[in-house]
Amino acid sequence: MNIFEKSVEIRWADLDPNFHVLHSKYYDFGAYCRTAFLIENGLTPMMMAQLQIGPVLFREECIFKRELVFGDKVTINMKVEKLTADFGRWSMVHEIFKNDSTLSAIINIDGAWLNTAIRKLAAPPTIVQAMFDKAPKTDTFTII
Repeated sequence: MNIFEKSVEIRWADLDPNFHVLHSKYYDFGAYCRTAFLIENGLTPMMMAQLQIGPVLFREECIFKRELVFGDKVTINMKVEKLTADFGRWSMVHEIFKNDSTLSAIINIDGAWLNTAIRKLAAPPTIVQAMFDKAPKTDTFTII
């Protein structure tokens, strides 16, 4: 898979008093893209509950490049940047574009898989490993 992206519409509720998109909405856009990737690759919330796993974030950073305003066409992509050999920890990058070509933000995240039964980090089952194999990667992708 070379690219995974989702489009969103900016709603009135997404705006701040300066009429541009609230900073927290950028993080919501990234979370939406990641979650959509999981679901579209078979890792639904019900499946995660059955497998007793869930993703957790350790770091989430947004670098704002250009403002988003009401009426902009917004797309968010997702790429894996780093991955441990057991698929337990990972880093991802989201790029948020407006109107097809203007880079508006870059979101960097570091995360891992949590065993929800014992509340400890764990290597994920094979369905998650297969999902990561299919995920788009950055040009600097590394296994750590």
